[in-house]
This record gives sequence, structure tokens and C-alpha cells, in this order.
Amino acid sequence: MNKTLLSILIFAFLLLFIVSPFAGLASLMLVLLVAAFFSLLGNIFQVIIGGGSDSKSQQIIAKKEAQD
Repeated sequence: MNKTLLSILIFAFLLLFIVSPFAGLASLMLVLLVAAFFSLLGNIFQVIIGGGSDSKSQQIIAKKEAQD
């Protein structure tokens, strides 16, 4: 019984050593996903609250072209 438990434990540690680099990257990707989600929400709220921010940038570009 102890030998079986020990072999299961060793197998679990071997799997952990194989998967652990990817697990570290997975947590980093989760942080990146959360940051991208909040960035997306910020952009959406900026468009909703600010109205036509795209038209403002087009007006700025038109003024710069008129000056040149």
C-alpha cells in the first residue's frame, strides 16, 4: 500500500515538473487577459461617455493638414 501511494506521489511530482513551466505562463496569461479586459472596458466607456472621440481626432488631423 505504501509503495503504491509512493509511486502515485512520484508520478504526480513528475507530471508537476513537466507542466509547471506552462502553469507559470498560464498565470501570466490570466493576468494579461484581465488587463486586456479592463483596457477594453475603459475604451468602451470612453467612447460611450465621450461621444464621438473619433470625429475629434479627425478634426485635429484636418487642422494639421490645413496648416501645412
